[in-house]
Amino acid sequence: MPAENHTEVTEFVLLGIVEDPQIQVVLFVVFLIIYLINLAGNMGMIFLIVLCPHLQSPMYIFLSQLSFLDLCYSSAIGPKMLVDLLTERKVISFAGCFAQLVVFCIFGDTECFLLAAMAYDRYVAICRPLQYSIIMSRKVYIYLIIGSYTASVGDTVVQFISLFTLDYCSSNVINHFFCDVPPLFALSCSDIHINEMLLFACTSFIEFGSLTVVLMSYISIISTILKINSAEGRCKAFSTCASHLTVITFFYGTIIFMYLRPSSAYALDKDKWASIFYTLIIPMMNPLIYSVRNKEVKDAFKKIMKTKIVF
Repeated sequence: MPAENHTEVTEFVLLGIVEDPQIQVVLFVVFLIIYLINLAGNMGMIFLIVLCPHLQSPMYIFLSQLSFLDLCYSSAIGPKMLVDLLTERKVISFAGCFAQLVVFCIFGDTECFLLAAMAYDRYVAICRPLQYSIIMSRKVYIYLIIGSYTASVGDTVVQFISLFTLDYCSSNVINHFFCDVPPLFALSCSDIHINEMLLFACTSFIEFGSLTVVLMSYISIISTILKINSAEGRCKAFSTCASHLTVITFFYGTIIFMYLRPSSAYALDKDKWASIFYTLIIPMMNPLIYSVRNKEVKDAFKKIMKTKIVF
């Protein structure tokens, strides 16, 4: 594609969530609170796991990585969205738009793979407990984390090239509050048929590949739990997976809804609210879900608070 096609648009104008200034102020307050809870919850979870020696098992290492990912990709969206809610002209540079998209894709895709790795960890813990320390050794879980990042970077590179080679000469107004793939496709005046197929293929590989690992893991887990004789034992085994299942349901449900549809099915005005759910609300909910339902996390938090009170 000629170089001039890339220089015709130097910045994008974001329409944001709503146009009414009074509603924007209300949303600013609401989303600021959500984002601050997000920061406090995820940073708190990371520090708690780092500071507590008994929370150094693979499950909690994965959980600290999940909090890091939530913190990163929500921070790629949240601050800019909050600023735009208080400004009349919502502008983002061409480079800034693609940088935002790259950061969001890398950390969002990594979360998909990490949730699959967490499901496999729970499978080993419940279905093969005697071999857990061997199967989920430090080397293995580090490889799983590195592999998650590597695969997501590869997918992001493909998506970036796919979007960057499009022509954005017709308009620079994005009907969204951040730079995402569907609204950029809608904005382009190029033929996006191949790009849509590529997006669908990559997203299907990530979503259904990681979701297959999750489903296979939990089929085995549920089968094993049902074989436990005592009701107390079944409840204890299931409680270790309940938080993860809740997170998976919310995360995969919204991602599949957003990205595994034909372009004709997109309604950007309505999809903005679904985007808010997985860019801000889910990252806020994850540390709350894991802390409320996890006894070890709650005990570790109480211990640290008592130590601070003593000193």
